[in-house]
Amino acid sequence: MITSRAACRRARLFPIVVALGAALACASYGRNTLPPGTVEPDKFLFDRGMATLNDKKWLTAREFLKQVVETYTQSPYRPDAKLGIGDSYLGEGSAESLVLAINEFREFLSFYPTNKRADYAQYKLGMAHFRQMRHAQRDQTETREAVKEFEAFVARYPTSSLMPEVKARLRESRDRLSEADYLVGYFYYRQRWYPGAIDRFKSLLKDDPAYTGRDAVYYYLADALVKTQTKREAEALTYLERLVQEFEQSDYLVEAQKRITELKTLAQTKTSGG
Repeated sequence: MITSRAACRRARLFPIVVALGAALACASYGRNTLPPGTVEPDKFLFDRGMATLNDKKWLTAREFLKQVVETYTQSPYRPDAKLGIGDSYLGEGSAESLVLAINEFREFLSFYPTNKRADYAQYKLGMAHFRQMRHAQRDQTETREAVKEFEAFVARYPTSSLMPEVKARLRESRDRLSEADYLVGYFYYRQRWYPGAIDRFKSLLKDDPAYTGRDAVYYYLADALVKTQTKREAEALTYLERLVQEFEQSDYLVEAQKRITELKTLAQTKTSGG
């Protein structure tokens, strides 16, 4: 009986021992240990790092890639490993990791300005700021930084295959800034401070003539012009006509067409002396 119970205990313990052995074997090939006889240790670490990066195991990926960067300073894999570290921070997406991602991509551009993947680093630098953009009602510091980095990309890498994606993100970033300006102008409009609204709306259109929400700007700018003490109907008509010409679909389209008819009728009445 005693022998039988001992055998049962050993049988139950066997899977645990096997599991511990497997865990120790895996641990032996961690960041600080390479398999015996590894011919290209930098390549081994880089490949492991990129594989775990693709699996979104951010911390593990960094452990492998950091060893390439810190230990194998002459390795041909070092630049890509540096980018991989930045991507791991960007993948995490926390406020702290995004700041660290910015640092990695800036360092890459400083160390390897002529590298074939410098355009990628510039793009991801912009994305690290883009990921930190706040709502239009909030502080827009990170939005301005994103615009700056995307504009730098457009200027430096005109033939990059990443250009369509960068231009799309740049448009989103500019729209966020312009939306913030629009909301200020709309606040002035709602408060019936029409001179302030007019100045803000006109400044927005000058700074960002391609703002995708400019139909609202045209409409409220025109209405503010009509409601000023000087009654600037002719100028208001210009903005309403731009709205109709530039937008096939808009929440303001029907009302704008109605106001155009009213303003033209009013202008004819004044001309005829009626």
